[in-house]
Amino acid sequence: MAEEIVVERFTPPPRDANDPPPPSSALIPKRTLVLRLGRKLQPWVNDLIVRQSKIGNDPFPDQRHFPWIRMLEENAEVIRTEARAALGDLNAVPSLAEVSPDHRRIAPAGKWRSLFLVGYGYRHEGNCAACPKTAALVARVPGLNSAFFSVLVPGTHLPPHTGVTKAFLTSHLGIEVPREAEMCRMRVVNKVVHWERDKVLLFDDCFEHEVLNETDETRVVLLVQVKRPVRLWGRIVGGLFLWGVKRSRFVQEARRGVQNWKPDA
Repeated sequence: MAEEIVVERFTPPPRDANDPPPPSSALIPKRTLVLRLGRKLQPWVNDLIVRQSKIGNDPFPDQRHFPWIRMLEENAEVIRTEARAALGDLNAVPSLAEVSPDHRRIAPAGKWRSLFLVGYGYRHEGNCAACPKTAALVARVPGLNSAFFSVLVPGTHLPPHTGVTKAFLTSHLGIEVPREAEMCRMRVVNKVVHWERDKVLLFDDCFEHEVLNETDETRVVLLVQVKRPVRLWGRIVGGLFLWGVKRSRFVQEARRGVQNWKPDA
């Protein structure tokens, strides 16, 4: 994982004339009462999870705590072969902004695409059948929450944002990494990191982060999200919070969107 110290946020690339306009506020769903309550509980839950964490609260946790990382890295070529077949036609891969209304706040239409194998514990049987070896590998990851191929086309900027809960950690396995690696990067708090082919980058997405692909190549990673190792009360409270998140409109709308999405004719 190459990294450098930085304090400034990224400068977004100029908008392309062919890019669709940003979504109006009318297209971004209002948060339900349950989601608003979850937002109020979130800081308290996150604070408890941090205090119960077995691995501290670093933006980049020590990867030695997670033996499954080596398993993914050792099978990167197998995963890449399936990814290339499944992602051959990006127009047949859903844009996250299309299938998950809540992601419209940060996901440029058509530029951040995702092929889900597992989302919040829900398997996408069709995609798993298309990538059987990858699906079998991620099924062996302890505490798996989600696994999907995350695709950033050239010129994509994901503005600063944070994840849902400290109960999760996020990993990226570099599948297709642009040759100009320093031009395709992610800032997490005050560090900029670059993906490496066949290597896993592990981070806590509850820290502010943003992503920028200024190359003319597409970046593909296998994103695997897992539960943070915590002590008893962290497991109990975090588990209850996740139970609510999994049944929230945020997850259920995205689940239906992924299942029902069809490419334009």
